[in-house]
Amino acid sequence: MRRRWQDGEGTLRTPAAEVPLLIAASYRARTRGLLGRDGIRGAMLLTPASSIHTARMRFAIDVAYLDRRLRVLAVRTMPPGRIGLPRLRAHHVLESEAGAMSTWGVVPGAVLEVVGVGRGR
Repeated sequence: MRRRWQDGEGTLRTPAAEVPLLIAASYRARTRGLLGRDGIRGAMLLTPASSIHTARMRFAIDVAYLDRRLRVLAVRTMPPGRIGLPRLRAHHVLESEAGAMSTWGVVPGAVLEVVGVGRGR
């Protein structure tokens, strides 16, 4: 059964941490993403998405490409002003401040979990 994602907040369970999560599922929320922010506490999940850009971003970010089951396909650090190529099999993109994902244990092959999803903001 497929999950219907909606904009809101939740908690991301990683192999080494539980992290506050913003979910951007609508076209408008995905388009805005982290633009206009000076940082983020936790992470943002863009869904559906297979690529991102950091044009007009104010800070470097870690990017994890996830498949439908939230398995990490790849992790990259992107400075502002870059365009990421689309990833085959990616269905979600997870964003956080640069350096955060390595402390959370987000590495290729790790399986993540989203819990406590509710409407927020």
